[in-house]
Amino acid sequence: MLTAGRVSGSGAAPPLPVETQIVATPDGLSALRSLTFERRDIVAACRRPQSVAELAARLHLHLNVVRVLAEDLCAAGHLAVHVPNAGTVHDISVLRRVIDGLRAVPDSRGSLRDSG
Repeated sequence: MLTAGRVSGSGAAPPLPVETQIVATPDGLSALRSLTFERRDIVAACRRPQSVAELAARLHLHLNVVRVLAEDLCAAGHLAVHVPNAGTVHDISVLRRVIDGLRAVPDSRGSLRDSG
């Protein structure tokens, strides 16, 4: 329901990679009161740049839901999207830091995820 059945990357552009950094724009922050539910939460949480994966974990939303809503918010001028260059995406140290960051996010019981 949140995405009206749409999936990320269903248009001409491919889906946003999980490491894509998103940040609220001044227009997005000024429109917070007019945004609804998850859209408002996403823009409010993006006062500081963060990856799509971090945002999904923080808001307890499915990754693809965040992708679709972030694409919508970007098209409306509420978010700025910064896709990293391809060389960085394939750097194993970057991937390890993303994995470590995701493990540091507490689960629904407030416990840290297994580091193994």
